Amino acid sequence: MITKPKGTYDILPDTSRNWAKIEEVIRHVCKLANYEEIRTPIFEQAKTFHRDEADSSDMVNKETYDFMDRGGREMTLRPEGTAGVCRAFVENKLYVNNGVTKLYYLGPMFRYERQQKGRYRQFSQFGLEAFGSDSPMLDVDVITTAIHLIEGLGLKDIRVRINTLGDKESRGRYREILVKYFRENLDSLCSDCHERLEKNPLRILDCKVDHDNPVLVNAPKISDYLNEPSKKHFATVLNELDKLNIKYVVDEKLVRGLDYYSNTVFEVEFNASDFGAQNVICAGGRYNDLVSDLGGPETHAVGLAFGIDRLLLALEHEGIEIVKPKSLHAFLITIGDKAFMEGFKIVNSLRKLGLMVDMDFNQRGLKAQFKEADKNNSHFTMILGEDELNNGVININDNVNNTKETVRLEDLGNYLVTSFAKKTCKSCKEGK
Repeated sequence: MITKPKGTYDILPDTSRNWAKIEEVIRHVCKLANYEEIRTPIFEQAKTFHRDEADSSDMVNKETYDFMDRGGREMTLRPEGTAGVCRAFVENKLYVNNGVTKLYYLGPMFRYERQQKGRYRQFSQFGLEAFGSDSPMLDVDVITTAIHLIEGLGLKDIRVRINTLGDKESRGRYREILVKYFRENLDSLCSDCHERLEKNPLRILDCKVDHDNPVLVNAPKISDYLNEPSKKHFATVLNELDKLNIKYVVDEKLVRGLDYYSNTVFEVEFNASDFGAQNVICAGGRYNDLVSDLGGPETHAVGLAFGIDRLLLALEHEGIEIVKPKSLHAFLITIGDKAFMEGFKIVNSLRKLGLMVDMDFNQRGLKAQFKEADKNNSHFTMILGEDELNNGVININDNVNNTKETVRLEDLGNYLVTSFAKKTCKSCKEGK
């Protein structure tokens, strides 16, 4: 038997409805905040992601799916969305509008990493990218849009972990201090941190091995080396989050895994004590140099990315059902070949009216067909035999109200549409 590749998964119909609902909410929230959808290729030229030999992130160095195409070109399956969106932003000259460009993306990403709960080799990601302003208010706009999405799905117990890496000047000065400090304590650090010291010493602060190491606990704090513009930027972000009553905690060890961030960085966590290590639902920050690194003009930008897999796990953990069980407006039961052939025409005519209708294509017995109607949670069950056809009528069982009625075939469409219109109006009046 051929099986799915390790680190991937099948999204079966019962689950795919949840995915579709999340995507629906994403598009609605993005529309409200004026983010427009962009779709980029699933694979890009390798240099889109492998831009700098000094990049110390595990994603770039260890986890990308790289391959040579038949033309001898180096390609990479996208491991994250931001770089591809920035490449498209530059290549299509979206910067010429001289205003803020707000984009969102949704789709599969690929990283060759150890499979665990909430972490896969193919995973789905949703992201926001906002280009064209260095205002700290744009940082807050991205964060609040994420909060609106999470709360719109029903998750309430969330908070933001946030930090600042400062601008180029502040980060450069802080880097020098860190290198000197960690070099003096190098023997106490893990082997990965030895490598990070030369490439990006800030990432040592986020080391999972040495997390409780006194060397890290007592490391210099970036807040002591921020220049005034960086301090002002971060203070404005925090002040606005306070005004919006968004819970947050400042974590000076938060540096994020990718090397292109500057100033504001953040993670949005789901606060459940028994949820485990995969409690970070989304993360992001400001990246003011990435667009120019990809050949574009200097462009201020800020963004974030959601792991939809983790978001679904959090919803499942809280017992939140975001979609109702599968249901049909009506299911057609037929008796005899003639009724079966005519019934197919009826099903299609009802679908054209916007009704969800199906029938049994195996022409099984009545008992099996009724079971199929129940399986599909059908509001109405329609029964059509040769006698009904000869008389131009159809029998209808209302499975919700437990009533039965005979309706002329020529009136069937109007009968069903009117029935559901009345139901909708009643729900509106009751505030449902």
